[in-house]
Amino acid sequence: MHFIGPYQIMQKICEVAYQIAFPPSLYNLYDVFYVSQLRRYISGPPHVIQVDDVQMRDNLIVAASPMQIEDSEVNQLRGKEIISVKVAWGGPTDGIVTRKLESQM
Repeated sequence: MHFIGPYQIMQKICEVAYQIAFPPSLYNLYDVFYVSQLRRYISGPPHVIQVDDVQMRDNLIVAASPMQIEDSEVNQLRGKEIISVKVAWGGPTDGIVTRKLESQM
């Protein structure tokens, strides 16, 4: 799992929510998070994504690109063959692997 930051906590909203100070480049993100979404910062570059590496689209989706198809699988659904592929993603989501329909790739 990757995290973007570190960022300063501006204020405690309630027992389970905090407001975070984001840089201007992330102006379109909501700045209040539940504590379950936050992690204490431990110094070290391997686990931190720099904000310059994150390209936020207007619809708040992080742009990631497929790097490699690692596997494929054929499933039967109502008499039809559905092919899915295992995709390794790059960019800010580097290292994350998901399954997608072959037709979507």
